[in-house]
Order: sequence, then C-alpha cells, then structure tokens
Amino acid sequence: MYPDDPSEQDRDLSPARLRSDGDYDNSLRPRSLTDFIGQRRVCEQLDLVLQGAKGRGSTPDHILLSGPPGLGKTSLAMIIAGEMGSAIRVTSGPALERAGDLAAMLSNLVEGDVLFIDEIHRIARPAEEMLYLAMEDFRVDVVVGKGPGATSIPLDVAPFTLVGATTRSGSLTGPLRDRFGFTAHMEFYETDELVDVLRRSADILEIRMDADAGTEIAGRSRGTPRIANRLLRRVRDYAEVRADGVVTLAIARSALQVYDVDELGFDRLDRAVLNALIRGFGGGPVGVSTLAVAVGEEPATVEEVCEPFLVRAGMVARTPRGRVATAAAWHHLGLTPPAGALTSSFGVRVREDPTESLFDDL
Repeated sequence: MYPDDPSEQDRDLSPARLRSDGDYDNSLRPRSLTDFIGQRRVCEQLDLVLQGAKGRGSTPDHILLSGPPGLGKTSLAMIIAGEMGSAIRVTSGPALERAGDLAAMLSNLVEGDVLFIDEIHRIARPAEEMLYLAMEDFRVDVVVGKGPGATSIPLDVAPFTLVGATTRSGSLTGPLRDRFGFTAHMEFYETDELVDVLRRSADILEIRMDADAGTEIAGRSRGTPRIANRLLRRVRDYAEVRADGVVTLAIARSALQVYDVDELGFDRLDRAVLNALIRGFGGGPVGVSTLAVAVGEEPATVEEVCEPFLVRAGMVARTPRGRVATAAAWHHLGLTPPAGALTSSFGVRVREDPTESLFDDL
C-alpha cells in the first residue's frame, strides 16, 4: 500500500499507537497494593510487613511468594519495590548457575534494593549456599583460586530485600525456606475476582465489553488472571475482525470456540487427554507416560500443564495404579460413566456393593 493511499492518511502510526501485546502486559500490571485485585489476605499481610519496615526506616524482611503460575507473583514483587520506593533487580533461578553470577549481582545492589528471583527453587546449589549468608548477614564469601592456594574474600552486601517466587514450594530446601521472614501462598481466583480483573484490563486496553461477556471469559480462565487477560485479547481480535469491535456474550462464546476453549476452560490438549483416558483406555487407570504417548506430548507436559487443572476440576484422579477418569469426565464428553466410576477426584467411588472397600482397587 502506497503512502499516498487515502486509507492510510488518517491512521495513527506513532510508536505509542503501535504497542505490542508484550507492552500491554506491562501496562496491565497493578502499580500498588490498592490496585491489586484478589489475594486479599496476602495483600493485607504484605501491607503490614511493608508499613512496619517503613515505620522503622529499615528494609523489609525477605519475602517468599508461592503458588501456581499466572496469579501475580511477579506483579507483587514489583509492587513491593514500588511501595518501598526502591529499585528492583530481576533474575531467575535457572539463570544463577554459578555462585559468581549471584555474587556479581549482590555486589551491585544499593541499600534498600529489591532482588527478585523467579522460580527460586531451581537455583543451583552453590549459588543457594552463597545466598544463605547474604540473606542473614548481608555479606558473601568469594573464593579466589583453586586447591590449597584458594582464599576466601569476604564482601559486604548492602541491606536488601530478597523476593523469591516459586511454583513448587515443596522443592525448596529447608535452610532456604526458613530464611524468609514472610511467606505468602497465593490461591486461585474466584470468578467474580476475575471479572474485576477483566473489567480493569478492558478499560486499560480500551475494549468495549459487556458484563455478561466478562463473566463468560472469567468462567473459562481456570482461576488465573494471566489466562483471563490472554483470552480477553484473543476475544478482542475476534470482535474487531469479525464484528463491530464490541465484546458481547455471543461474540465471546464464538471467539472462545474458535480458540478451542470450552465452557470449563479446557483447551485442545486437556480434551485430548480426557479422550485418550476414556475412549482409549476405558477410563483408566493408566500411567502418565502411556497417556502422554497417546496424545503426542511429553510426560512432563501432561503432568505439569494439563493434570493439575484436570484434577482440580474433578475430572481426573491420581491413584497408585495410574490416572483414572471420574464420572464428571465421562459426562463432559457426553458419555455414560460405567458402574463404579469415581464421583470426583476428591470423592469416593460409587459401588454396586456398598460393603466393598474403597481401597480394593488401589
């Protein structure tokens, strides 16, 4: 299309107008605890920690944020730095492979800085052991040389606040976990909280969205704000391309159908796992490796991406003999469950003989 084309003359092509979705992700992050939606208990506790440190004129205790991905741990870390008026240094556990990497980062901190380590449970052991001393005494010992001639040089570190985020708090070693002064466990969001998240995001992104559409998207977001915002952007695309740009209930349902997100929030892979488990293996039990081969994915993908939500939704149960589909999973696929199907992943097995033991099949 040529520059003189009339259809191009009135378009705003400034950099501010041509922001990417990644830029929007940053703009959607709340800037303060009052703007943060959900996690009320965590926010209340965190506010006490920060206000207490401000009153004493000291740095807050080290903070550990644990919970499933997409619930706002990174946003809270940035809020902590913002509330304290401090700079934030961001890294991740897998990036800290050597103790020297961590020592270089710690030595560049200024008093009051926030060091945010995402996926802190994956930090290498040498770096973790160096972190112990830095968290407690604000110093590190750097070893120079090798063998008998090696010497240890102590370096002072400016008082800082470590904020660690983990999706697997059980994978943290005891010594590291005990050095955090405050631990917050973040829970999945309720639908009404996700509606508030979507309403705020729609205002920022200038999306016209009906209330019913927000509720529909929230109900399919698996209790996770990150997924809710992602679905909102995809529904926006559908509304702008195939409709008048307004996100209505009908538009939201049509868009989510195009993107293979059903009414419970299951995507293509989730349904493939359920289909393989029920139609391929009669409802189980079946091992996760066999299930992964049946859907053409890695076992880690099935176990870490699909399975947690399927178990939480009451569709799959984990037993000592393998994964088992519940009666709800059969019904979701439009099939009649066999006699003896589990009522839910947390419930009991429905049996023809009420005297039969629950543990006979385990």
